[in-house]
Amino acid sequence: MNAFNTVVKFFQDSGMFIYPSILIMALGLAVAIERFIFLNRARAENRRMWDQMLPLLQNGKFDKAQAMAGSGDVAIGKIVTYGIERLRTPHRREDVDAAMEEGMMEIVPRLEKRTHYIATFANVITLVGLLGTIIGLIKAFTAVANVNPAEKAELLAASISIAMNNTAFALMVAIPFLLIHAFLQARATEIVDSLEAAKISFLNLTQRLTAEVRRAAA
Repeated sequence: MNAFNTVVKFFQDSGMFIYPSILIMALGLAVAIERFIFLNRARAENRRMWDQMLPLLQNGKFDKAQAMAGSGDVAIGKIVTYGIERLRTPHRREDVDAAMEEGMMEIVPRLEKRTHYIATFANVITLVGLLGTIIGLIKAFTAVANVNPAEKAELLAASISIAMNNTAFALMVAIPFLLIHAFLQARATEIVDSLEAAKISFLNLTQRLTAEVRRAAA
C-alpha cells in the first residue's frame, strides 16, 4: 500500500506534463507488445512450415510444397511460392533468386513495420520530460521572486518536484524503450536471416535436383 501511495504522490507532484508522457508510454507499450507477438508468431510459423516443406522439396514434390506454401500467410511460404512458380518456366539460378528476392521485398517491410516508432517514442518522451522540467524550474524561480518568504519554501519544493519527477519518469520510460527497440530489431533481423538461409537452401536444392535430372536423361 505504501508503494501505491508513493506512486500516486509521484504523479500528483509531477504537474500537467506527466499526462502526455503517460500517453506516449501507453502507445509505445502497445506497439512493443503487438510487434513482440507478431515476430514471435512469424518465427514459429516459418520454422514449422519450412520443416514440413523441406522433405517435399528434397523429394522433388514441388506441387505439394507449393500447395502447402499457399495454404497460409506465412513468410517462408510466400518466398518458396515465388521460387517454384519461376521454376516452371525456362530459368537460370539467377532468375529464381530474383523471383524469391521479390518475395523478400514484400515480406521484410511487414517484419520491420512500426518497430521504429518505439525509438521515436523514447526520444519524444525524453523531450516532453525535459519540457516539464523546464516548466517546473520556471515555476520555481517565479515562486522565489514573487511570493512572501513564508510561502517560498513550499512553492519551491512543489516546483522542483515537478521538474525532477518529469525528468525521472521520462528516463524511466525512454531507457527501456530503447532496449525494447533494439531487441525487436534483432528479432526481425534474425527472421530475415533465416529467410535468406532458407532461400539459399532452396536454390541449392533445386540446382542439385536439376543436375540429377540432366544426368539421368543423359
